[in-house]
Amino acid sequence: MIKVGIIGGAGYTAGELIRLLLNHPDAELVFVNSTSNAGNRLSSVHEGLIGETDMVFTDQLPLDKIDLLFFCTAHGDTRKFLEANALPENLKVIDLSQDYRLKAEDNKFIYGLPELNRRAICKSQYVANPGCFATAIQLALLPLARNLMLNDDIYVNAITGSTGAGVKPGATSHFSWRNDNVSIYKPFTHQHLAEIGESLRQLQSSFDSKINFIPYRGCFARGIFATVMVKNTNSLEELYRIYTEYYEADSFVHVVQEPIDLKQVVNTNKCLLHLDRHEDQLLITSCIDNLLKGASGTAVHNMNLLFNLKETTGLHLKPSGF
Repeated sequence: MIKVGIIGGAGYTAGELIRLLLNHPDAELVFVNSTSNAGNRLSSVHEGLIGETDMVFTDQLPLDKIDLLFFCTAHGDTRKFLEANALPENLKVIDLSQDYRLKAEDNKFIYGLPELNRRAICKSQYVANPGCFATAIQLALLPLARNLMLNDDIYVNAITGSTGAGVKPGATSHFSWRNDNVSIYKPFTHQHLAEIGESLRQLQSSFDSKINFIPYRGCFARGIFATVMVKNTNSLEELYRIYTEYYEADSFVHVVQEPIDLKQVVNTNKCLLHLDRHEDQLLITSCIDNLLKGASGTAVHNMNLLFNLKETTGLHLKPSGF
């Protein structure tokens, strides 16, 4: 059994991660660290866990008792923790914050998008989980980058559920504001653009086009629905072949010829991709669950790769339907 600990256990992504780990046949959740909730049952914060576990949050860090440590911390806090604490030599780490996603000389982390870096993840010790928007957008574009087809500006519109804003209430996540409402935030400047650019250049070193990204806040709880537009003159038949071949070995990305919608992926670790075109414009639609494929599901996928398990283990999740 893989013995696992979590630091930062009170947020939405941590709640989903705990649920996945409690039901994972090859993982044992040893501790969930949360100083603000120490002594409280996990189910007092994550109420969906009632009847699933009697575990309590702890303010202790028994790092010598685990094989893998997940960070579900606020951005900046993972780096602070690692700078202040020495980890056991063989302890593996998966960080769900943005602290180590970008390449740097002092960065030992592998960027943890399995559909891009599967082999490197399998051999690594430290993994930086991708951002949720970044996951949806990259999966829409990686096959084009692999075939050196990203030579014009890219236009992206993507709408996300309120869980993307985190568990702490704010003006733009309050029900009375968010319900029956749509709004734009961080147009052209979203923090996930940097990791998207690095990944595309990993496959197409010549890539230097603009990614014009407009994120939207949606009036629903979870999921990301993204539309990506780029110039391309190849036939749809050829493009479907390129996408199908790129994702042939991937368990969670499905390239489909019918139009897709968000309910097909919510509560699953799937990404659905659909291609269409108008004249010289290629339209790629990409749908994921922001808390699963966009966060905790990919984190468990990475855990499976780190420990040489079948990559779908513990991730056979079904959509919620109606």
